[in-house]
Amino acid sequence: MAISAQQVKDLREKTGAGMMDCKGALNEANGAFEKAIEILRKKGTSVAAKRAERTANEGKVLTQIINDNTGFIIEVNCETDFVAKSNDFLSFSDLALKGLIEKRPSSVEELLNLSIDGKKIADELTNIVGKIGEKIEISRFKIEESKSGVIVDYVHHGSKLGVLVVTEDVAETQKEELKALLKDVAMQIAAMKPFFVRREEVPADVIAKEIEIYKELAKKEGKPEQMLDKIAQGRLGKYYQESCLVDQLFIKDNSKSVQELIDESNKKWSSKARIVSFDRFHLSDEKK
Repeated sequence: MAISAQQVKDLREKTGAGMMDCKGALNEANGAFEKAIEILRKKGTSVAAKRAERTANEGKVLTQIINDNTGFIIEVNCETDFVAKSNDFLSFSDLALKGLIEKRPSSVEELLNLSIDGKKIADELTNIVGKIGEKIEISRFKIEESKSGVIVDYVHHGSKLGVLVVTEDVAETQKEELKALLKDVAMQIAAMKPFFVRREEVPADVIAKEIEIYKELAKKEGKPEQMLDKIAQGRLGKYYQESCLVDQLFIKDNSKSVQELIDESNKKWSSKARIVSFDRFHLSDEKK
């Protein structure tokens, strides 16, 4: 049977698929609208399977804070920056974040199997892959909760890098002032890429390896054998300052460390606020 332009238009508006794909599906379905939709969805699944082995290093990092004490961060990836800016990709990313906030799944697989606003996230993913023709995936997310503190987020311009900072033991009177400071701390995490909050968190094997490297370097510099341990310990302090957030010099005032700024706030408000963790999602990070 002949397929009309109106049928193609209606199917395109319903599915978002390309005009030729819609026409082909309608021809294959002999004009049956619902059958054509099924054909297009299967085509999307086929495209998704073909794209599964492709690399998706572009995309978007999204964050959301609820009531100051619950934070969400999610990374959704695609293959090109062009697609990352498209309305379809942005809408899917927002849907994934909404699912994360409303249902609080424990894994990406669980998130994909959720239905939000009558839409199963996995089906929406298949549809958008079929329509756009790129690999798209939810690569990771994190949900953070604070019992006695605040959580602050920061997303760098372009949404390729996002941060959550989690605190505990924050005085109610201190909260607003500390949130402003933590915004700057979140920007510091984005820029300076610490690995740990404080030096006590650095694994013993990492410390041992660093000391070994520093001793070897000192030996090559001709330092006396009896001085190697002392030199290595001195250089380890520099490692802590670079790798541990609270030991880092504050980027807006390098006369003070991040911990010293927290201490000043605590003294002012008679509090014991502390940074307990942070999450830093960057599109170029190696996924774990």
